[in-house]
Amino acid sequence: RCAGRVEVQHGGHWGTVCDDDWGLPDAAVVCRQLGCGTALAAPPGAWFGEGLGPIWLNGLRCRGTEERLALCRHRGWRPHVCAHEEDASAVCSGGLRWVGGYGVPVLMLTPASLPGGPTMRLVGAAGRCAGRLEIFHAGHWGTVCDDFWGLPDAEVVCRQLGCG
Repeated sequence: RCAGRVEVQHGGHWGTVCDDDWGLPDAAVVCRQLGCGTALAAPPGAWFGEGLGPIWLNGLRCRGTEERLALCRHRGWRPHVCAHEEDASAVCSGGLRWVGGYGVPVLMLTPASLPGGPTMRLVGAAGRCAGRLEIFHAGHWGTVCDDFWGLPDAEVVCRQLGCG
């Protein structure tokens, strides 16, 4: 049961997708890209809560057969004038991927510039901005070894997760 607000990464920053023209074919692409089965619904109006940051995509017009959301027609990769109360969501038939471990479920897509790139999360602590670092790769979550790990590495993770 994959379900949540749709978020995409662009230029190193996570943002949401506006629900203008959002429909089942768009949700079908999200579900396929995440390995979450088929789309069951494409709820409008921030069904799973409002996101933060830029609204990267608007006016998506997927056929439903695209492999990645970035391959669908849209109004360009840029911050759009759309309120977060219009954040798009998807409900898929497959298993849920929780990112962050707590709070509102979020479906997070890897950046268009890095097809198949890793998605990361922090787990095991209260809140989404602290915890053990895990990376999703090749269909599985795994940890990151702390050999040579330091503050500059943690800064990259915090920035990528939008945690300051």
